[in-house]
Amino acid sequence: MGATPHKGNKAALPAKPCAVCGRPMSWRRAWAKNWDEVRYCSEACRRGRKPAATGKAPG
Repeated sequence: MGATPHKGNKAALPAKPCAVCGRPMSWRRAWAKNWDEVRYCSEACRRGRKPAATGKAPG
């Protein structure tokens, strides 16, 4: 067949933990342009995140 090696080595892809659940998430092609900004592994984690502090004092 072909002399080229298999290019589907997922162990070589970068990974980082989800900010909410902590599960490791592997790099995906869809995230190629904004991998540094990806924080959540799924929509459920994104919706379940804690609200960010606005820096304003309550009341």
